[in-house]
Amino acid sequence: MRACLGLLLALCMLHGGGAESEGDGPRCQLPPVWKIGDLEPMKEAMGHVTVVALLEMDSLRQRLENQGLRDVVYMVVSHQGAHAPGLHAMLAQKLTEHISLYKQDEALPDVWQTLGGNNNDFFIYDRCGRLTHRISLPYSIIGHGHVERAVKDTYCNSLCGECTHEGESRCKLALP
Repeated sequence: MRACLGLLLALCMLHGGGAESEGDGPRCQLPPVWKIGDLEPMKEAMGHVTVVALLEMDSLRQRLENQGLRDVVYMVVSHQGAHAPGLHAMLAQKLTEHISLYKQDEALPDVWQTLGGNNNDFFIYDRCGRLTHRISLPYSIIGHGHVERAVKDTYCNSLCGECTHEGESRCKLALP
């Protein structure tokens, strides 16, 4: 199973994504509205730093929680294509209950297209729902640290200015 998942992730990376680096894109803008059925996950995540991944990310969540970033919402939106049901089932088995996995409805607009995203992209939003970072391949590879730094940056700093959901400084990180 593990070898199969590794091969699947390698194939997903071959599909490619934009070569945008962290910092490219419309920073500090609210995301486009997207839905999974009747749910609006971004609206429900308001008030929390939010990480939207178009892939699997439990190891990132565990690493950041171990460093003190516990008030972060993690969500994965599975692909809408022909192979989506099988991939969604595999992701559902792999992810923990701490990460929301959303399966797209074929009758609704494709969330990936709505966000302008590709496989392996990460979108990080501040507590007011404003985009602070969009990270694409090759920068989105979890082990390289770009995604982790972007989440910490968003968690600790008011990158887009004041936010009504910002409380006292929550940035008391336990460094490894």
